[in-house]
Amino acid sequence: MRDIQTKEIIQALKQLCITSTCILNDDIYTCLQQACGTECSEIGVSILNQLLDNADIAKREMMPICQDTGMAVVFVEMGQDVHIVGGTLKDAINEGVRQGYKDGFLRNSVVKDPLLRTNTKDNTPAIIHFDIVAGDRLKIALMPKGFGSENMSKLFMLTPSDGIDGIKHCILETVTQAGPNPCPPIIVGVGIGGDFELSAMLAKKALLRPLGVQSPLPHIETLEKEMLQLLNETNIGPQGLGGKTTALGVHIETFATHIAGLPVAVNISCHVTRHGEVIL
Repeated sequence: MRDIQTKEIIQALKQLCITSTCILNDDIYTCLQQACGTECSEIGVSILNQLLDNADIAKREMMPICQDTGMAVVFVEMGQDVHIVGGTLKDAINEGVRQGYKDGFLRNSVVKDPLLRTNTKDNTPAIIHFDIVAGDRLKIALMPKGFGSENMSKLFMLTPSDGIDGIKHCILETVTQAGPNPCPPIIVGVGIGGDFELSAMLAKKALLRPLGVQSPLPHIETLEKEMLQLLNETNIGPQGLGGKTTALGVHIETFATHIAGLPVAVNISCHVTRHGEVIL
């Protein structure tokens, strides 16, 4: 059994909140650079360059890449041989988010009640997904998810007869209806299988995968590549002003499902898709 102090978790989450909202991930930055060389629209190239300039300024000044610093979504993989000392893991995560948003001067975007709409003023509570795994390590991945893109996401309860064509239609419909609203070029996370809530969680988790890393399943890798090509043929383009750089990546995660079901969740994320992780 290995002890991990809550103060370590708090400090790690605090730092992740600040760095992930201010520093664009290398894989996304590189992909935007590459898109500048392949984009056919003059306006599109100009927008892509502005996005890169914005990322450079944010990193240099340690200021948020986007004014919507998101709602903290946390994925935890906790080794079964880990013992949390000094409080609960959930409280430590929320305290880390609280300190990170305060010390990083990040916008507080969370309301306590979805109808009464009173701001919690510290961006908590975080949304936390727990997974117990083998070993004695604690892995925490943070995704500050903005709602300009989150609001464009959809969940579909298909039937098996809808098949792969139905899945393709769901992805294409979600992106085309979203248009410019999620600040393209976007990254699309797709969850297929499980049940109502698991498919949505899989779609969100898929967004953590680095750009350029495809599914290890050959048939899913083929679907990812095909959908990326189809999305980039919609002519939505950078910021919705036309061009072939509508999406930077399509990431699909799958899980077993019921014989009568085919749940499909499509979670859209904007061109920054902020995330970071730490292993304790």
